[in-house]
Amino acid sequence: MLAAVGSQAGLLRGLPSLLGQVTGMGLIMFLVPLGLGSLVLHYPLLHWMLKGVGGAFLLWLAWKIATASGRADSQADGNPVGFLGAAVFQWGNPKAWVIVSAAAGTFLNTQTGSAVAQATSLAGLFVLAALPSCFPWLAFGAGVRRVLNDPRRQRIFNITMGTLLALSIVLVVR
Repeated sequence: MLAAVGSQAGLLRGLPSLLGQVTGMGLIMFLVPLGLGSLVLHYPLLHWMLKGVGGAFLLWLAWKIATASGRADSQADGNPVGFLGAAVFQWGNPKAWVIVSAAAGTFLNTQTGSAVAQATSLAGLFVLAALPSCFPWLAFGAGVRRVLNDPRRQRIFNITMGTLLALSIVLVVR
């Protein structure tokens, strides 16, 4: 998603999306150790609803990316996926849930401080690590933007990115 945002909005205008994605993931990282993870696993209907809503959101986002203007310099939509959209995106991102579950299981300790303190530390550390780790995807998209100055190449790139995101929905709903 960040590569598509970078190619459509550029590096500076893509920063809200990067910050939203990292913040959304940090929020999940904070809430799962406090019980959200066990709540979702305990109630299958809630788990199914989360997967359905997440899958629908990802499908909408894939459509938005795939049908974005073929003009690399288009300013019509502003930032294709802004802060809030990128933060919400994480709630339907299967990789986010796998990472959070693994991190919570690995780093949380019942004998080490309160759950809130541990969840806060884990979320804060994730945000600090994710910013420099996710930035290259945004930079790649912004860099490839120069290559995509032809409307046809931009259109092919958008369709490819949207299709890849749509195909990832299989991981959410399986």
